[in-house]
Amino acid sequence: MRDVICDGPFVPTKTIGEPIVTVPKTKKEYNDVDHKAIEKNFRAKQILVCGIGPYEYKKILACQSAKEIWEALQTADEGITQVKQSKIDMLTTEYELFRMKDDESIQDMLTRFTSIINELHSLGKIILRNKLFRKILSVLSSSWESKVNAIIEAKDL
Repeated sequence: MRDVICDGPFVPTKTIGEPIVTVPKTKKEYNDVDHKAIEKNFRAKQILVCGIGPYEYKKILACQSAKEIWEALQTADEGITQVKQSKIDMLTTEYELFRMKDDESIQDMLTRFTSIINELHSLGKIILRNKLFRKILSVLSSSWESKVNAIIEAKDL
């Protein structure tokens, strides 16, 4: 199967004429070996199509061979990977620059913070719990300073 995906479908050919020229066989001229080789492309296409969802299926609908399907899926995945990395970079920057707003309640601040962390987590970027606690304590407004100091002194984070 790998050869069909990498090299493309098998096209049965024959040689004719003087000078010798290679041309595709007609379907009536196919022998058992030709049929088996052609069937490999069909089976490879079936395997690839069965392994994808409806969104990806729309991208490969016009593909004629397993090789075309594979290349379309690779191209789509590379695009998705680039978009994912861009989102991770953007959210990481948002996390690093995160600050509590002056007029913001602690609950609203935690909701915004959790939203960023959850999005990063869903994209595969995990931030350790102790780093998250330290980040929250470091971004609290000055009105929370005495409480932050008490927490730091009471418990080794």
